[in-house]
Amino acid sequence: MSERPAPAVTVSELPSHPGVEVTVKGWLYNKRTGGKVRFLILRDGSGYVQCVLSKAEVPEAAWNAAAEVTQESTIEVRGVVRLEPRAAGGVELSVLDFRILDACKDFPITPKEHGTDFLLSQRHLWLRSARQVAILKIRSEVESAIHDFFYKRGYTRVDSPILTPNACEGTSNLFETEYTEEEKAYLSQSGQLYLEPAAAALGKVYCFGPTFRAEKSKTRRHLREFWMVEPEVAFLEIEGLMDLAEEFIKELTVRVLDRRAEDLKRLERDLTKLETVAQKPFPRIPYREAVEILQKKGFPVSFGDDFGGDEETALAEDFDTPVMVTRYPVSIKAFYMQPDPADPEVVLGLDMLAPEGYGEIIGGSQRIHDHDLLLSRIKQHNLPIEAFQWYLDVRKYGTFPHSGFGMGLERFTAWMCGVPHLRECIPYPRMLYRIYP
Repeated sequence: MSERPAPAVTVSELPSHPGVEVTVKGWLYNKRTGGKVRFLILRDGSGYVQCVLSKAEVPEAAWNAAAEVTQESTIEVRGVVRLEPRAAGGVELSVLDFRILDACKDFPITPKEHGTDFLLSQRHLWLRSARQVAILKIRSEVESAIHDFFYKRGYTRVDSPILTPNACEGTSNLFETEYTEEEKAYLSQSGQLYLEPAAAALGKVYCFGPTFRAEKSKTRRHLREFWMVEPEVAFLEIEGLMDLAEEFIKELTVRVLDRRAEDLKRLERDLTKLETVAQKPFPRIPYREAVEILQKKGFPVSFGDDFGGDEETALAEDFDTPVMVTRYPVSIKAFYMQPDPADPEVVLGLDMLAPEGYGEIIGGSQRIHDHDLLLSRIKQHNLPIEAFQWYLDVRKYGTFPHSGFGMGLERFTAWMCGVPHLRECIPYPRMLYRIYP
């Protein structure tokens, strides 16, 4: 290959180098031939660029290499950046020289259709596909937007523990592990209980990390390991919590639309549906009203029943924005949720349901801040008081009203991307009966 100097750049940097001779390294995504011209699509993780080889303008070795190169081979291209409005990114490369750095043989994922089980077993390679790259870029953007949202509002990030000493709400859905020879520990389902003491120290806090659920569910809405963001705010009550949740979802949606539009288009996402989210207030429906709506739709539900995926979809289908269902019965919610003083049968809580059948994306509540009431609820749920003494201490020493919510990153990402299953929204999904690769 020629030794002419050419700056090494990434595909994403090409638009800022019009008319400049550059070198780009990456992998062959696709190719086609048209007589004395060959078209190679190079990807490097930052984007895709079409490389145009004319037989008259490249060395014979480069022309022959372009004929032999196979899918996912590692390649190096030297060429001149040309503006091309019809191309992705607005540029293409007029190739001066080309070489194969490593030839890929028999790449197992081809343009033909593959079954889901096969693709999941090849997840380490499936990540290279344009669809998966787009989803993971959107996921990464959402993660950055989450941190920016809270940083701008004066929140402190508090990293809650992944190993917990007790099963807060029963052991059926928890992963158990040996901590010492005498002690068991559990992988955390939530950082919330540990955030509440931190809110007493720092006022506005949040945690963001992996959580684990051992439930035996194989639905498209469940993973055994997923990431969750959880804010907890001192002196925030239920109405303010709903405002915070709505503002949070709107800001994340706008961020994805602004910065990942090309990835959304690659996924053929209907952008108008996401644009609507930022433009309208989110409806807020009390649980009792939600029961009436479902009954009119033919669902055999009554007060005290929890809602499953079908019920959530039915409730959300009348709206083009997320809808918040509020004030669920005390009997079906966690022990720490504050009862509504105006209606003690329900709690000051909310579930936010996404449109288009994506179900619950946020769950939250105002927390019980009265020591004696919390103690009685712990007893009612047959939880060990000694294991929760530290949690009760938050109410014993300077109690205060406080609220928080949790949002699963994969559920929100799936909705943004318009993909039906959470398994594509995390790099390496952990599902029932699947932990490879």
